[in-house]
Amino acid sequence: MEVWFYHLQTQPLERVLPTLLERALQRDWRVVVQVTREERMHALDDLLWTYAPDAFLPHGCARDGDPEGHLIWLTTTAEDPIDAHLHVCADGAAAGPAVKAGRGYERVILLFDGADEEALAAARAEWKALKDEGIALSYWQQTESGGWEKKA
Repeated sequence: MEVWFYHLQTQPLERVLPTLLERALQRDWRVVVQVTREERMHALDDLLWTYAPDAFLPHGCARDGDPEGHLIWLTTTAEDPIDAHLHVCADGAAAGPAVKAGRGYERVILLFDGADEEALAAARAEWKALKDEGIALSYWQQTESGGWEKKA
C-alpha cells in the first residue's frame, strides 16, 4: 500500500475529486471517499451527479442503503463496505485509520487544502507519523495549471 498526499493549491476539492475518481474507475478500482462531516458528504454526493454537463460518477452513501454494487462509496468513517482499492481522505479526514485498518488498499490518498493552516499542520503530522511507521509515501503538489508535480 502507498499513501499519497495531494496538496491542493490552485483548485478546490470539488474540482480535483471528480478527476481522481474518474482515473480510479478507469483502473477498475472501487473507491471509498471519507470526509468528516455529514453535510460535506451530502454536498459531494450532489456534486458527483452534476459536476459536468455530460458526465456523472455513480456512487452511493449510507442513506442509499446497501453498498453492494457501488464502485464509489461516500462516508464519514473509515468504513469500507465495498472492498475498495483506493481510500480517499478529504476535508480533514485522517489517513492513519484507513492505513491501520489493514485492508487490501492499493493506495490511500490524503487531499488537503494548502491555504488552510490547520489542514497543512495535520497533513505534516500524518506524514511524519506514517513515515515513522515505514509506510511508503508520496507527496504531490498542485501546479498553477491544476496539474500535479511529485515533490517527494
